[in-house]
Amino acid sequence: MLVGVLLPNSNADPRDPLGELASLAKTAGAKVVGQILQRRQRPDASTYIGSGKVIDIARLAKKENANVVVFDNDLSPAQIGALEKIINQEAGSKYNQGIKVLDRSELILDIFATRAQTAEAKLQVELAQMEYTYPRLTRMWNHLERQAAGAVAGIGTRGPGETQLETDRRLVRKRIADLRAGIEKIQARKSRLVESRNRSAFTVCVVGYTNAGKSTLFNTLTAAGTYADDKLFATLDTKTRAWRLERGTEVLLSDTVGFVRDLPHGLVASFKATLEEAVHADLLLHVLDVGHPHAQVQFNAVHRVLDEIGAKNKPEILLLNKIDTDSGAYQADHWKTIYPHSIAISAKTGAGLKELHEAVLSFVRGQQVDVRLECDVTEGKLIQFLRTHGRVHNELVTHHNIILDMTVGKNLLEQLRRNDQIRFIDSTPTGIESTRR
Repeated sequence: MLVGVLLPNSNADPRDPLGELASLAKTAGAKVVGQILQRRQRPDASTYIGSGKVIDIARLAKKENANVVVFDNDLSPAQIGALEKIINQEAGSKYNQGIKVLDRSELILDIFATRAQTAEAKLQVELAQMEYTYPRLTRMWNHLERQAAGAVAGIGTRGPGETQLETDRRLVRKRIADLRAGIEKIQARKSRLVESRNRSAFTVCVVGYTNAGKSTLFNTLTAAGTYADDKLFATLDTKTRAWRLERGTEVLLSDTVGFVRDLPHGLVASFKATLEEAVHADLLLHVLDVGHPHAQVQFNAVHRVLDEIGAKNKPEILLLNKIDTDSGAYQADHWKTIYPHSIAISAKTGAGLKELHEAVLSFVRGQQVDVRLECDVTEGKLIQFLRTHGRVHNELVTHHNIILDMTVGKNLLEQLRRNDQIRFIDSTPTGIESTRR
């Protein structure tokens, strides 16, 4: 059963408020058998939704044999407990564990847990789950309340129950501390890695709503073989590959986890290391499924997450993806009128990727400078590094030195200026052999 409460500040699409929740439920392996919506000015303190609607939920759940009720809102532990109690009393649940009530965050956490593959992603998901679970431990021990109901004043049950609850809380606190420490080490290492890459190479990061086609585009541009599927959150781990734009001009392209509206804050914090690529990137490629009926909602949600992680006002190219579909081709023209510099593409068929290639190359060239530098001709590794990471126009060779006329990125230029083996010169030397490359 899907349930949504539409508040005045709701980010849900008014045309299909529970459409995304249905997709999330399907991704988690559930079958949706019913939906209930309610508009309210403010949530109900005890059950979030009105008392009459709770009865409607219970009756519909009983009619459709639903065993899980999923809210498109974040609920407090007390609200979940109250909802489960009322729904199970009214529905007369036939399930041993009763009808469970989940909120949006718990559903997303469940999906992330099934998608996590690397040790880093598993740590991040576990931390988010622990932080979600900690304030809900009391509800998880509600079987002690039922046990105490048959005893006098709970004698013989309350003390051990509280002791076990406190033990659990202590274990969870310790595990959260351990996970945070482990993730902090990952974040520090990742930050150093990203910053070191940025000093020597131009970096481009693919961002966008989940299932917008980011991994498909990443594979098409780099032949990386990254897992891509028509499912939400198919990618949880950032992957970076070289993308060659032309001879001597290569950028590092990174694929990131998909964004979603109302992404739980715990997940944003836990996945900060994964999103580090977007924070430090020189250019963002924002992939939008332009044919999706909720494209505007997804567009806004991506920018809210970018703001939250500190990537606001980054240079960005909007990519209107999936123009190979009828709805995508139709909507692309509309979006082009709003964002004239956007590029209509199909990551699946390759349409529009030449224009994307030229746009990125033009942007990169705008971040490059022409220099003349000199180093000892015996510095073979250094010379090869310069030829690989820059675009060499002329090589002037003497008995002891080599002089290179070349174009390099501004980030690389800063690194080269700190190298004592390189000397920058301004005048054009004469009387020595010149080889045009």
